[in-house]
Amino acid sequence: MADTLTIVDNRTGKKYELPIQNGTIRAMDLRQIKTGADDFGLMTYDPAFMNTANCRSSITYIDGDKGILLYRGYPIEQLAEESDYLETAYLILFGELPTASQQQNWVRDITYHTMLHENIKKFMEGFRYDAHPMGIFLSTVGALSTLNPDAKAIFDKASRLRQTQRLIAKVPSIAAYAYRHSIGRPYNSPDNDLSFTGNFLNMLFKMTELKYQPNPVLARALDVLFILHADHEQNCSTTTMRTIGSSHVDPYSALAGAAAALYGPLHGGANEAVLRMLNEIGSVSKVPEFIKKVKSGEGSNRLMGFGHRVYKSYDPRAKVIKRIADLVFAVTGKNPLLDIALELERIALQDEYFVTRKLYPNVDFYSGLIYQAMGFPVEMFPVLFAIPRTAGWIAQWEEMLLDPEQKIARPRQIYTGAAQRDYVPRDKRA
Repeated sequence: MADTLTIVDNRTGKKYELPIQNGTIRAMDLRQIKTGADDFGLMTYDPAFMNTANCRSSITYIDGDKGILLYRGYPIEQLAEESDYLETAYLILFGELPTASQQQNWVRDITYHTMLHENIKKFMEGFRYDAHPMGIFLSTVGALSTLNPDAKAIFDKASRLRQTQRLIAKVPSIAAYAYRHSIGRPYNSPDNDLSFTGNFLNMLFKMTELKYQPNPVLARALDVLFILHADHEQNCSTTTMRTIGSSHVDPYSALAGAAAALYGPLHGGANEAVLRMLNEIGSVSKVPEFIKKVKSGEGSNRLMGFGHRVYKSYDPRAKVIKRIADLVFAVTGKNPLLDIALELERIALQDEYFVTRKLYPNVDFYSGLIYQAMGFPVEMFPVLFAIPRTAGWIAQWEEMLLDPEQKIARPRQIYTGAAQRDYVPRDKRA
């Protein structure tokens, strides 16, 4: 039997055969289902796109029930163990792991673009001393489009590659400048002798020393965290990148919009909410009481860092991060909130209330603890998310551009307002 769906419209008695491909039907196929010639046709109503595929993609695969995350077919656990961020970024962008010479050229090209134009430095200096680093970040990324007018040539392959290299190279520099601005310290220039993450640490934390030497454990931990955050299918910010990009704007403008989506507490700010929750609990002894309040729905208590729209088992990224945390804390000293987090996880994973609801730790549960231990203020957390996600955003943007089925994004709506009516002069209104 062919893969089709038979629909009988009980309004008219008509029968329709819709093809099924990859477990989906095309929404436009529903438009043929009408009650008459004047009928627009059937639409689907799907708030928040809970069950709607808006694209075909070969970049990231997630099986939320089994806790599987693959970049271009490679398990996230293997990449976190064996790869580094720039190699993983190459994989996400170009579909295959680079050869030794490709990797060497890729790293060289990224390193070449880490400097920021002096005008950008002046632009960033214009922000108030207490401006949020993420606000500075997304504004500055958008401003880069004015310095790179060639970025408008989005269907020129060489131009797209050049903008890709610029963006991946410059977002850590912008992030570091935003951090230094927020604490009133002078900006540090990139050091081309250091690795991608080593140079980022240099730009963040170098003081008066002639040569900054990043701690190799912390640089590697940052590499792994960047790998874990490099892409994650059609989330809010990625969908934003694709939607803005569908208007054929330059990638800097689209990426600024994606970063704005990431700014929200339900997306890039989730790990900050975890730290706030752990601070509010205060001690290991108060964890059972907190769990009780969460289950009863008492007050505003919510279990942050547990559960995920996609994962209905343990987030595979959370497993990797938990191992990395031990290495980081051996260098920085243990984050005092760690014991509370471990006890919270232990109780929740044994409690039927959370297990039956498939509420398992997600990537945000431990990442904030690590970032805080490394010396990052919570305001930097969404910026630290945006740096690695740049590779995924660009890959998704380019995939959308080259997909012949994609057009400018324009969802439908169900109108619930007033019917047509005539304008009433002000002196005659009740």
